[in-house]
Amino acid sequence: MRGFSKGRYRARFAEGTADVEAAQRLRYAAFIAARGAGRGLACEEGRDADAFDAACAHVLVEDTRTGRLVCCFRILHLSGGAEIGRSYSAQYYELSALEDFDGPMVEMGRFCIHPDVHDPDVLRVAWAAMTRYVDAQGVEMLFGCSSFDGTEAEAYMDAFALLAERHLAPKRWLPRVKAPAVFRFARKLGRSTPDLKLAMSRMPPLLRTYLLMGGWVSDHAVVDRELNTLHVFTGLEIRAIPPGRARLLRATAG
Repeated sequence: MRGFSKGRYRARFAEGTADVEAAQRLRYAAFIAARGAGRGLACEEGRDADAFDAACAHVLVEDTRTGRLVCCFRILHLSGGAEIGRSYSAQYYELSALEDFDGPMVEMGRFCIHPDVHDPDVLRVAWAAMTRYVDAQGVEMLFGCSSFDGTEAEAYMDAFALLAERHLAPKRWLPRVKAPAVFRFARKLGRSTPDLKLAMSRMPPLLRTYLLMGGWVSDHAVVDRELNTLHVFTGLEIRAIPPGRARLLRATAG
């Protein structure tokens, strides 16, 4: 993916240590400072960094008017499901079912938008950048962890009920429990009737986008007290994206 601009925003790959450190500082602002998280994490000089950064490519979205970094995420390219154990997500989910996936995969991780930025075009440009990469590399599945702020599931019961009702992973790919603390929402809320408006209003924007494209989730959420989140494993098979949605993504990325 070469850098490209859309409106007032530009997406590009990080080109060196300074770019990666800028992304780590934005992640710290979004994940640690804004959430009051970070207990047990090794955060140095206001940066959120871990061992996976060195193995990933990092995408930056900048405001071309100010040069400000407004969004970032990292991508880990896998040749297929046999490499799924290398992923960040594999720390928290038992993913052996996905070892049989035979196409290129990308883990999209540490996605964040600056807490002071609320322009929906930022998310659109980020997805356009990801679309360019997927098309160029022949990627057949995107996956990662989608996070809800806080660790109290009660605030998101309608959202979790909707996930249980409509968006669970196909059985052949379903992640199993690995983390010590989880909320088994499919088991608890499988017969609940969600308030759709409330459910979507409480759904994280990144996860909402995955779902609109045909994405699916694990049947449980991991309670991550270090980052002060609840997160669900999220998968998206590229061939399952509705044609109309795919055209919109490629039009933005064009």
